[in-house]
Amino acid sequence: MISLTRTKIEALIDLRSIAPHIEEAYRLTSAGEVNLPPVGHITFPDQSADCHIKYGHLIGSESFVIKVATGFPNNSAQSLETGNGLVLVMSAKTGVVQAVLHDEMLLTDVRTGIGGAVASRVLARKDSERVLIVGTGPQARRQLEAHAALMPNPLRFELWGRNTERTKELVAELSNEFDVMHSDDLQTSVKHADIIVTATGANSPLLQSDWVQAGTHITAVGADALGKQELDPNLVKRADVIAVDLATQCFDHGEVSHAFRAGLIHKRDLTELGVILEDPSKGRITEDQITLVDLTGIAAQDIAIATCILNAHTK
Repeated sequence: MISLTRTKIEALIDLRSIAPHIEEAYRLTSAGEVNLPPVGHITFPDQSADCHIKYGHLIGSESFVIKVATGFPNNSAQSLETGNGLVLVMSAKTGVVQAVLHDEMLLTDVRTGIGGAVASRVLARKDSERVLIVGTGPQARRQLEAHAALMPNPLRFELWGRNTERTKELVAELSNEFDVMHSDDLQTSVKHADIIVTATGANSPLLQSDWVQAGTHITAVGADALGKQELDPNLVKRADVIAVDLATQCFDHGEVSHAFRAGLIHKRDLTELGVILEDPSKGRITEDQITLVDLTGIAAQDIAIATCILNAHTK
């Protein structure tokens, strides 16, 4: 049995080589080639925390994957990491554990970042250069890194967070490697952004519909559980293209679920990202369209990145 620590896993990560496999995971999911049971979710209200259990099997594959990822935001007050977890790779023939990836949520963070950048690349305007990242947690950093690595143009980033001091600290850290500056006015930054990435644990809208200009693309990754919300439901309604990673999951607890329950959108208004990757004509058609993608995270991504890590390890 293979057992890898976070340090060993981190050394095997290559965003550009993993990205095509994440894209393929979305395609296979939309084609019905991945068995994806409903997500397991445990909440800890007294800690404002949760645990996600995602699992799946690529039909025909000799292995299947079970991923456990926790989010305990109050850990930061104790100088502990806010996320943790591991990935199990098991035989689809015998049920034997083949690998334990003690990634401490690293793989979840990385595959979510790659997924966000893949979605932006296929849906944003080709001339997009200005990217606004909303959030200051680990995912904000991963989204910035993945967009910088995978988008076709050099990017200029702005970072906005609800905690001003934390935002400035993160900008200072990232500015050694990226073209990034601090935003102290979310509304103004939204109006000037080509791409907006929301990566927070918010439970009420941060972005208002009338702030967003024609031609903008929005990648929303924060609403991965019931109660979480980052966007004004009227913004979801206003979008010309609404993409999702998995329609059933997003209607249940994704960003689009709020607009759906309010009767502002219908199931026919959504297109899965895998479908758009297969046929880009189902995505952005004109430069002035507002495009939006709701990513709740799917086990197909976990399968893809775990496979990439194990392949790199055994080379």
